[in-house]
Amino acid sequence: MNTETYWPEKRTVVLLFGGRSSEHGISCVTAAGVLKSIDRNLFDVIPVGITKSGATVLLEESDLTHYRLEAGALPEVSENGTRVLWPASAATHTLSVITSDGNVRSLGRVDAVLPMLHGPYGEDGTVQGMLELVDLPYVGSGVLGSALCMDKHAVKTVLADAGIAVAPWNTITRSQLRRDPSLAARVDEGLTYPLFVKPNRAGSSVGVSKVTSPEQLPAALDVAFAEDSLVLVESGIAGREVEIAVLEGRGDDAPRTSAVLGEIVFTGREFYDFEAKYLGASGIELALPADVTAEQFAAIRDAAVVAFEVAQCAGLARIDFFLTDDGPVLNEINTLPGFTPISMYPQLWEHSGVGYTKLITELIELALERG
Repeated sequence: MNTETYWPEKRTVVLLFGGRSSEHGISCVTAAGVLKSIDRNLFDVIPVGITKSGATVLLEESDLTHYRLEAGALPEVSENGTRVLWPASAATHTLSVITSDGNVRSLGRVDAVLPMLHGPYGEDGTVQGMLELVDLPYVGSGVLGSALCMDKHAVKTVLADAGIAVAPWNTITRSQLRRDPSLAARVDEGLTYPLFVKPNRAGSSVGVSKVTSPEQLPAALDVAFAEDSLVLVESGIAGREVEIAVLEGRGDDAPRTSAVLGEIVFTGREFYDFEAKYLGASGIELALPADVTAEQFAAIRDAAVVAFEVAQCAGLARIDFFLTDDGPVLNEINTLPGFTPISMYPQLWEHSGVGYTKLITELIELALERG
């Protein structure tokens, strides 16, 4: 991987995190990991948090030192009375802040934004659209790629049309169910149990339930509808759960992938839920690198590169597959995956010879090159 810095002067990066989604706390921990490891010889950092109510506040670096994952006490961006003002037009890249006493001061020119936002109002194209309006370069996929990959139904439709295997699924909306409650008993038509019931636009397994019988469907739909008005019901796929990291190529080069896969190994848990992903719950082990054949790796690598391009991704993505006897079945594309030092995406690159700090640098440089 070419991680040579093309710009001799130091660059200023906004680290943007928090947000209005149910993954707010995960975003905060991700940002803390990035802040601790970013190359300070290359980048100055302005930490900008979005509160759960959507206020954009200026934070001190010291505010992030206490962000960590603890069951029952996920971190949160605190309201401190400041308000960050994005550039007033595409003609300037200057950020300003309204301080808590009502004064306005400049934060200087910003070269790029590093969004570490997960879920709606951050990973779904909304923040990306705002940054496009003021012509600020940013890390990750653009408006369309972000929105598409956040929408499970839409991206599965696009991927299936491109010939990429995905799990069979049905969809149901809250309004459909209100008009015809009997739909809850028919939403499994054509599908194979066990089923997975998922909010259409949520991540980190928030709102996801595993269903082994029709009687469990109504309760699972209620859980998913608490997160979104559109819900997917998917057939469970019998296969190993493996993940691969993808990174945009430089210039016209093809996307790059990690040299290894990671595997989610189940030792007593039903599926890879929020508690297992982030809070250390038992019943899950991570095998890295995964034990796969050269042919299995090549099949997943090739499918991941096609999916990355078909879904119009940029920057980074972690793509999750089921490895079945008939080949890989794509589960999800995560355009802003978990990015703490121990998260799967950075670890996949670590095992491929690219350390965490170099990976952050490469992502910012890709954004600057693209912007």
